[in-house]
Amino acid sequence: MAELLEIADELYGLTLPEFTPARDARAKELKGTDLAPQVKALKKPSTAAWVVNLLVRREAGQVEQVLAVGEALREAQASMSGDELRALTRQRRQLTAAVTTQARAVAAEAGTRVTQAVADQVEATLTAAMVEEDCARAVRSGLLVAALATTGLDAADVAGAVALPEALGFAATPREAAPSPRPDLHVVPDPEADEKALALAREALEEADAELTGATSAYDDAVADVKKLEARSMQVQAEIDELRAKVAELEATYEEVDDELGDAEDVRAEAEESLREATIARDAAAAALEKLS
Repeated sequence: MAELLEIADELYGLTLPEFTPARDARAKELKGTDLAPQVKALKKPSTAAWVVNLLVRREAGQVEQVLAVGEALREAQASMSGDELRALTRQRRQLTAAVTTQARAVAAEAGTRVTQAVADQVEATLTAAMVEEDCARAVRSGLLVAALATTGLDAADVAGAVALPEALGFAATPREAAPSPRPDLHVVPDPEADEKALALAREALEEADAELTGATSAYDDAVADVKKLEARSMQVQAEIDELRAKVAELEATYEEVDDELGDAEDVRAEAEESLREATIARDAAAAALEKLS
């Protein structure tokens, strides 16, 4: 397995066009051994995964800084340190944006233009490495074959994103940028490249700060709305309880009145019968008087 990891480390440090031919050639060299099919099965990395692998080898210090901040962020979350958590979250956004900009520059030096869509995947992978420990180990290996993404609620598919299960715990070998393969082109280096990269990083930082300010304001507004609605909810619940008590009181009164109504109807029936009998008696007396007269 150590030999397979060594071969994988070498292959995933190549450029994208070089990967497949080099992998197939190495598998052919190993024909007849147990390693041959394992090397042949190594997947070609996606562009975003390749950029992260390249960054790990070319800018190991920056990547370790990202992973260190991620570890501190996870510890802050575990201890529920609010101030530290907010500060580290802001630092996380600044770092991932700045390092992604650097990754695009490193990829460009290696001959690959990184689109915004790929850059978004690179930044998502760096963020995942800060959020989850296994993602950090996967990034440090330099053996990614796919980008990583996580919401912090559902675990990222780390197993499907690395070339080998044993990649977790492996650290990629740092490498210097290869010299230009075609000096005959007389490519003149851009003396302003570093300044441009720095300007892009500052712009990304400003955008991240603006996003954080907006998100903080929106959060504060949401908290205020929740407090208002909670107070209104308690008020309405109190009114409901008061009305329910009133309804219970009226229902009890209704039952009492209904009982009294029943009794009154009985008395009325008896009085009606007495009136009928008295009327008959009076009519009989009147008739008798008339006969005597």
